Amino acid sequence: MNRSADRLRAQAIAVAGLPARVVARCASTNAALLAEKAPGPLLLAAEVQTAGRGRRGRRWRSAPGTGATFSILRRMRCAPASLSGLSLAVGVAAARALRALGAGAAGVKWPNDLVVGNAKLGGILIQTRSGAGDTVVVVGIGINCRSDPALARRLRRRIAALDDCLQPVPSRNAVIAAVAREVMAALESFERAGLAPFVAEWTALHAHQGERLRVRLCDGRTLWGLAEGIAASGALRLATARGVREIASGRIVQGRLA
Repeated sequence: MNRSADRLRAQAIAVAGLPARVVARCASTNAALLAEKAPGPLLLAAEVQTAGRGRRGRRWRSAPGTGATFSILRRMRCAPASLSGLSLAVGVAAARALRALGAGAAGVKWPNDLVVGNAKLGGILIQTRSGAGDTVVVVGIGINCRSDPALARRLRRRIAALDDCLQPVPSRNAVIAAVAREVMAALESFERAGLAPFVAEWTALHAHQGERLRVRLCDGRTLWGLAEGIAASGALRLATARGVREIASGRIVQGRLA
């Protein structure tokens, strides 16, 4: 399917209980939904984001027609402090959906990346806003659907796209609908039981499970250790020379087979 024919259309993103909107351009789908006063769930997809964000304020870049960029708003009956690990549950849901579409190599990388091997396929950014008796949760997801060699050159890192690992590539509408359906189910499960139901599947999907990793902490220090899955909080369990450490915040900067 060529890019011009693969236009985002709200009516083609059919998910029960989740109304969809599509805009040609916006600064950020997350920011737009955070500003919404929507009483119930809502999905917003954009052909182009001019100020899309990843973790730690990094920009999320994709050329028009190459990616599925969208956010889902849902009100959750829990405090923001209890949402630790939600991005990992969403990662499991997204990877599950992509595998069901035929991308059998899709996996996750702690804390919030979708990957194929060591190449980034997509990312997740969760933001919250306290409401009256609940928490407004906005889940932002970006998935590379079609290869963009210029992006890989600009970022100087390996980038994966769905057309690298399955043919034919489904329409972006179908990708968004499939992922959104799984994410909505994951949000409902997380609201009831937290991260626990997702831990085993996340570990099985982790691209670096059992590898020796170098992890950069928020304060700039680095740790080496073997990846041993995740804790109930969503922290990365790293077996170091001084014992198992649970890392709540940081990023994997290097991995190799143990």
